[in-house]
Amino acid sequence: MVVAQQECPARAVPSGVPTMIPAGSFVTINQALGGNYTVTLNGNMLRVDGTDASALGLETEVIEFEQRGDGLVHEDQIRQALKTIYDPEIPINLLDLGLIYGIDIDAHAVTIRMTLTAPTCGMGPVLVSDVKYRVAKVPNVASVEVELVFDPPWHKDMMTEEAQLEAGLFF
Repeated sequence: MVVAQQECPARAVPSGVPTMIPAGSFVTINQALGGNYTVTLNGNMLRVDGTDASALGLETEVIEFEQRGDGLVHEDQIRQALKTIYDPEIPINLLDLGLIYGIDIDAHAVTIRMTLTAPTCGMGPVLVSDVKYRVAKVPNVASVEVELVFDPPWHKDMMTEEAQLEAGLFF
């Protein structure tokens, strides 16, 4: 259990709805995975992004992007952000899992097309929220939309070979 040292942004599990943990709140840490924390506050499960963990007195995940000074949104930096987001049940990032189907950039607006390992995945809203939160940290990004798509359906062959090895699915 930790005490929130300052207000801390969080997202409700499984809805992904943004909320705030008040300073001075007692928070139980249920899981630390992929740089994020799943915590319980007053019986409600919340997801705290690792970049905000210092508000809970925990180690902060630092995500740094090269400042290119051109005012543009760069796809490689969006991919860099996406590689920091891990499936909450499978400790592999979304890119290596093959869940990202497309990235569209229109000036400062980004649209991510992604899928889930199963259409009924209860953590889908949390993953969508994680993507919006992290991609919004990329320089010059003004807005992020996530479109969940299920065609083609995800299957293990969409994973990188490294991810398949890590998950024990490569043979």
